[in-house]
Amino acid sequence: MSRRCELTGKTALVGHKVSHSNRKTKRRFLPNLVNVTLISDALGRSVRMRISANALKTVDHRGGLDAFLMKASDAELSAKALDLKKQVAKKAIAAAG
Repeated sequence: MSRRCELTGKTALVGHKVSHSNRKTKRRFLPNLVNVTLISDALGRSVRMRISANALKTVDHRGGLDAFLMKASDAELSAKALDLKKQVAKKAIAAAG
């Protein structure tokens, strides 16, 4: 399982650990990933995802998973999230028309 957020695309970054004597050694900054179950209102079912804590706050701020997916760009979403976005868009078109 990769250390990548399924919604925002956040991955591990590389930097230096700097000691008191200013020696630099490589280290990794890992995203704060959590396993969550999000509910899609349009699809009427729950979805398990591995997302960052920051993305979880953003999903809540935007008003749910469906609203987040509609506003997110396709480039940063994972394949699973992209498929979910297409399903939500299909349901929204069916409900409107």
